[in-house]
Amino acid sequence: MGKKPIRHHPPSAGHDTETITLQLEFDEGRLLGPLFGQFDQNLIALENRLGVYIAARGNRLSIEGEAESAERARNVVITLYNRLQQGGEVTVEDVENALALADKTLARRETVDSGESGGPLQIRTRRKTIQPRSPTQVRYMQHLAHDDMIFALGPAGTGKTYLAVAQAVHELMSGGVDRIILSRPAVEAGERLGFLPGDMKEKVDPYLRPLYDALHDMMPAEQVERRMASGEIEVAPLAFMRGRTLSDAFVILDEAQNTTPMQMKMFLTRFGTRCKMVICGDPSQVDLPASTQSGLADAVRKLEGIEGIALVRFDPKEVVRHPLVGRIVEAYDQSDRADHAAD
Repeated sequence: MGKKPIRHHPPSAGHDTETITLQLEFDEGRLLGPLFGQFDQNLIALENRLGVYIAARGNRLSIEGEAESAERARNVVITLYNRLQQGGEVTVEDVENALALADKTLARRETVDSGESGGPLQIRTRRKTIQPRSPTQVRYMQHLAHDDMIFALGPAGTGKTYLAVAQAVHELMSGGVDRIILSRPAVEAGERLGFLPGDMKEKVDPYLRPLYDALHDMMPAEQVERRMASGEIEVAPLAFMRGRTLSDAFVILDEAQNTTPMQMKMFLTRFGTRCKMVICGDPSQVDLPASTQSGLADAVRKLEGIEGIALVRFDPKEVVRHPLVGRIVEAYDQSDRADHAAD
């Protein structure tokens, strides 16, 4: 355990607070496994609650963050290590007791400012600070911060899924939710998924790659892997949602235009206590058979205007990728409109 690098990516330059790095070296490597906890859960707890970055190589540990929070994280680690040296054990309760002595408000400084306090509208994650780049993104980020169910409609490149993943990571880091669940309908695989080579993860990964990419843009790769191993982050096809109730979770459904009405109803009714759902899709890019109605269009038609459900529509002109992408999207839309007019 102690030989495995925990984290080696530096924090994003987007953080505007000065950080320090503290080094710890341990004499007894055999104690590092119990010190870090299963799936490094003790280190994750320290990072979440104190807003620090922890990396381990061999018998050395580095703690990076604001001076006060880094010092407190070091004190917690030393306290737990001393307990192990004296023949004791480190349980989840021990970690919580040690953390209770630290100032928990440090972990919650990375907030999304709704603009009501006069500050800039932004989402802070481990690797970057994200600010809106279009008028609709401003409204979308406000809904992400305050509403429990949001439908985000628009073409690729407008930031629908990217901003939703950023908000999900922020809420996981600050303790707003216990887990993140990211899902997409694997339309291309259909019922043939079981016949693809490899284990289940290898079978579904190609369909979920855009979600992995967004996650890795928000968090160091080691943290993504650790949190997936511990179950704090789950990336799964839509079919895996059936029969579940999703509570204490930030749930994102991407490519929602490729759901059927029955699938969409199944997904929406998974909504549990302290849950937030974001449904993202591009109504113009439906890959379902021509005779099948899109579950996204059906849901928007039935649910628009219901209290507690927010709807955000992005315009093709708000594509924030390379300018050429926006022009390509607009050209295709114009061609499609001309074809429909001709029909």
